[in-house]
Amino acid sequence: MQTINKEQISEKICPNFECALFLLGKKWNAMILTVLLDYGSLRFTEISNYVEPCSDRVLAERLKELEAMGLIQRQTFSNSSLIEYKLTKMGVDLDKTLKSLHRWSDKWLTKV
Repeated sequence: MQTINKEQISEKICPNFECALFLLGKKWNAMILTVLLDYGSLRFTEISNYVEPCSDRVLAERLKELEAMGLIQRQTFSNSSLIEYKLTKMGVDLDKTLKSLHRWSDKWLTKV
């Protein structure tokens, strides 16, 4: 049996795939994206209610990261101080992926 080291694995994994796994695997990101997929545009406090016990500081960081990656859009309304977050097309495109991951985890990880 051949032994494979980390360098050989890294050479065979697409950097984009590795980036996607890192992004979705970062604590709270998948939850934030799922909440926005399920409920549409939400304010910070509404998102916070769904992903507690995530602290406000961490939630703000994650929202900025997801916005920088192009997955969510921060929308400010000119006639008020209201700010909402919503998914971009890129974020919405994760719908089937996240639902598939939920199904897989319900099937296999409930037994762990």
